[in-house]
Amino acid sequence: MFADPQSVTINGSATSLPRTGNGPSSAGYQSVDGLVREFVSHQDGKRYRRLVKLSQDKISADALVPSQNSRSSMSVQLVIDHPKNGFTNAEVKYLVDALLAQLSASSGALITKVIGGES
Repeated sequence: MFADPQSVTINGSATSLPRTGNGPSSAGYQSVDGLVREFVSHQDGKRYRRLVKLSQDKISADALVPSQNSRSSMSVQLVIDHPKNGFTNAEVKYLVDALLAQLSASSGALITKVIGGES
């Protein structure tokens, strides 16, 4: 079980995420203002499927009606899908570490390209 609260730093600003939900194979965390959320879940079928999802909402002027505000949402997800046999937890972690390192290398140059639509 993750610690309660979780903390996430977005653009240099730390946000506390107290636990808001808990199930047998999942947990949810949310900032006090409700704008930042984290969700962790596990599925156990023929394979293991692990999900960590970080979501953020933003309230800003509506492009069509500038006198009104609108809420926009985005999320980033990491899904780890692995068989029940054949790989150790350490080997699964090696692959996760490799992907995260590749995406964050050179000040995030590769993830910036992905966000820009390159492949």
